[in-house]
Amino acid sequence: MNDLFDLSGRTAVVTGAKRGIGFAMANALAGAGADIIGVSATLEPTGSAIEQAVLAHGRSFTGFAVDFADRDAVIELGTKLSALHPDILVNNAGTIERSPAVDHPLELWDRVIGVDLSSQFVLAQAIGRSMLERGSGKIIFTASLLSFQGGINVPGYTAAKSGIAGLTKALSNEWAGKGVTVNAIAPGYIATDNTQALQDDPDRSRAILDRIPAGRWGTAGDLAGATVFLASSASDYVSGITLPVDGGWLGR
Repeated sequence: MNDLFDLSGRTAVVTGAKRGIGFAMANALAGAGADIIGVSATLEPTGSAIEQAVLAHGRSFTGFAVDFADRDAVIELGTKLSALHPDILVNNAGTIERSPAVDHPLELWDRVIGVDLSSQFVLAQAIGRSMLERGSGKIIFTASLLSFQGGINVPGYTAAKSGIAGLTKALSNEWAGKGVTVNAIAPGYIATDNTQALQDDPDRSRAILDRIPAGRWGTAGDLAGATVFLASSASDYVSGITLPVDGGWLGR
């Protein structure tokens, strides 16, 4: 049974791997036996914390620094990565901008949609093409609770993450029968840089905690199990879902 979760001999691309959720995902995949190709906007060429963590598991690490707001750079990255024939793609890189919808600057809207949705499709398309040629592959997107709900003061982020849930289904419909499963993980309220503003707001933080049945903010490490599951043979008949990891938030 344990072999179902063994990723030995597989290579996983993890975007946004430098810190937070992406770091935890890459670290978990390496712990399950996968070699890691990490991508982040400011990832150091060598010596990064995620590289050290992966090497400590006895796995190899290759890093790329790419600005996901730069369409041409993402296309170039997709070409490079597809030539490496990765077995797993974790499309996790993202950004968030907070501003009331009525005053939300269009340049912030465009940036968030570009990073959180459009670049995700570009990369999935490029790497998915090589997976389809081989007849196998695992693609995992990072969605959000706002794939299900509207949020407050984050219209671009909510639109993008709702789009990720739809894109997950669309790609699954086309690719699941060809050996490529496509799923998403929807993290709950995780204590990372992206949620620091909420953590620092006593009223919002208290309201959030009062609704989480688990009674605490999540940690990036809470995403490890779901990531390994969706990347492994244990999920071969699972495709097109958005899996919440939220301490029970959506069930409340």
